[in-house]
Amino acid sequence: TKEIRRVEKTTRRKKHSCRRERDMAVRINAMAVTFVAHALAVIAAIMVLVWSISYRGGLAWEATNKNLIFNLHPVLMLIGFIILGGEAIISYKSLPLEKPVKKLIHLILHAIALALGIFGICAAFKNHNESHIPNLYSLHSWIGIGVISLYGFQWVYSFIVFFFPGGSTNLKSGLLPWHAMLGLFVYILAVGNAALGFLEKLTFLENGGLDKYGSEAFLINFTAIITILFGAFVVLTASAESPSPSPSVSNDDSVDFSYSAI
Repeated sequence: TKEIRRVEKTTRRKKHSCRRERDMAVRINAMAVTFVAHALAVIAAIMVLVWSISYRGGLAWEATNKNLIFNLHPVLMLIGFIILGGEAIISYKSLPLEKPVKKLIHLILHAIALALGIFGICAAFKNHNESHIPNLYSLHSWIGIGVISLYGFQWVYSFIVFFFPGGSTNLKSGLLPWHAMLGLFVYILAVGNAALGFLEKLTFLENGGLDKYGSEAFLINFTAIITILFGAFVVLTASAESPSPSPSVSNDDSVDFSYSAI
């Protein structure tokens, strides 16, 4: 019947997608790579918090010292946007769970990252407005607005197509490569822009008298380096092989553990 032929065609397409992903994947296990990524995430989070609290005076949404408002920006953008966004990518590739569970984790983590990223950008605008500093004059700010806009677009259309109400099988299959490619492009751009932001802030501080070889300058530079390394391991995880499903489900063609089976 037509229904049987349609199911068989869908099954063959899934098998082909899995084989194609295995052929393109880096021959290392994604689960192993994530341990390094998680460690780098913890280190980066600790470093940006130490910088913002110990060196820059703390965090606040309302304060007479407007620098405390700005301090929310690097903390939220790194921990909330870069790290949680990276963990969202990692979760879908490395967790040995069934597709619906991984999809939900992937979706929720990206939503939280997007919300915190928007909050972090609002903190920068609030600091500038209350300090009478012009907005959107730097390359970092231009790229940042572009990244958060693309991230939001990616999340909204992915929610509609892959989650609810959900598109047709052909639509999902056609959009999968673009979803994966755009997601990694936006994430790499975000990591690069984070490094640019650290450079911009450090340059301002050094022009204001900060010791170029002092502990704070080294902390900022090393935080940027750790951030870049974390991003690199996130991309490496996305390029690595997914963990194999458990033997009890390995022969079930309806279970797809591949990254592109979103």
